Amino acid sequence: MKPFLDDNFLLGNETAVKLYHDYAAKMPIIDYHCHLSPKEIYENQSYENLTQVWLYGDHYKWRAMRTNGAEESLVTGGAGVSDYDRFLAYAKAVPAAVGNPLYHWSHLELRRYFGVEEILNEKNAPVIWEKVNAQLAQGGFSARDLIVKSGVEVICTTDDPVDSLEYHRLIKDLPDFEVKVLPSFRPDKALEIRRATFLPWLKQLEQAAGREVRDYDALLAALAERIRFFHETGCRVSDHALDAMGYAEATRDEAAAIFAKALAGEPIDAEEERKYKTFTLLFLGREYAKLDWAMQFHMHAQRNNNSRMFEKLGPDTGYDSIYDGPVAGPLVRLLDALERDDALPRTIVYSLNPNDLYALGTAIGSFQGGGVPGKIQLGSAWWFNDTKDGMLDQLKALGNTGLLGRFVGMLTDSRSFLSYTRHEYFRRILCNLLGEWAEDGEVPRDFDLLGGMVQDISYRNAKAYFQFG
Repeated sequence: MKPFLDDNFLLGNETAVKLYHDYAAKMPIIDYHCHLSPKEIYENQSYENLTQVWLYGDHYKWRAMRTNGAEESLVTGGAGVSDYDRFLAYAKAVPAAVGNPLYHWSHLELRRYFGVEEILNEKNAPVIWEKVNAQLAQGGFSARDLIVKSGVEVICTTDDPVDSLEYHRLIKDLPDFEVKVLPSFRPDKALEIRRATFLPWLKQLEQAAGREVRDYDALLAALAERIRFFHETGCRVSDHALDAMGYAEATRDEAAAIFAKALAGEPIDAEEERKYKTFTLLFLGREYAKLDWAMQFHMHAQRNNNSRMFEKLGPDTGYDSIYDGPVAGPLVRLLDALERDDALPRTIVYSLNPNDLYALGTAIGSFQGGGVPGKIQLGSAWWFNDTKDGMLDQLKALGNTGLLGRFVGMLTDSRSFLSYTRHEYFRRILCNLLGEWAEDGEVPRDFDLLGGMVQDISYRNAKAYFQFG
């Protein structure tokens, strides 16, 4: 019987062991999609205790705590609740999380960053609390320290078009920090024309762009200006939350009329929303193509399910799930509309619904080419799918429908500076899968081939694909 989390954790054969330790383990990390705060990176956020570095803002852990029966004050904080109380509530939840990747991630984070080998539970919680807090007090565990210790080379944060990007520029000038922290262009609020955030956001765009946005042409011009501003600050990737994938052909005049209705405070129906989003998204795709950016579509999240808790806590607090609507038809029409104009940028598509993997994997095969290896990517297992099974399903679907060796690999999609162990988790799973194939005689036990493939997927493909410079 293997011990828990030993050096060969998740590596079930000799080939996998060699692939991981000799080829994967020491490769740098390119985290091309995350939600880390550039302000916290610049200010080099430090932490007084384990709860601050581990539980603040981590909605993965919050969901587990709620499911284990913790009161909300112990999950997201409240009057009279200490950070230790919150940590203890999580420690009580972890034993029930066997089978959930949180069980692995939590222990990997404790071991890799703090050398804590105790199993997390209510009994061991006081010892672990004291051990970690003593190390935090000694220093060396600030935000930038954790990034460097993790072997990170590039970080792409998630940024609204109205952001000043001041912290990205300040980080670039730090004398002793060589990690590239680059923005990603996330114009969701420009597309969500039916949401209450739309008109207030337009005011912010006017301020950021230094121009009035009184008609649709002005909106597109302002967005194009912000794209170029982001480009000058090092941005090479956009991102879109397309929770329900839709497509409806529209003329520029139709989109302009719909925008004018929204400005006037008139209601927009669902079909008008699809037309406005389609035309605007096609415009943005063409702008990205001009600059040779990569475009990301994160699809099929059903967000803010619990309206009472949304009103209390806001978004991104652990009340989302998988959406099960159509995806392949509208996505193909959108990609084809850009391809017809020879304006389809490098594109990565992710779906939160694992049932979409083969539909997406075959759809993207229709739009490869242009001399770019893996130009259209089936994105990594995301959010509810970045489990062992979810990662294997994504890798196998990509292998069956495309070229696994051209995959750009894992990302964190996280707000936590401790989440880089997810790259280790992914690499171990990848190596074990390739090792199983080799041990079963399905692929050659050729380490030049398989080891090179592991290093490509872990690092080199992303470095070439995104061209961060």
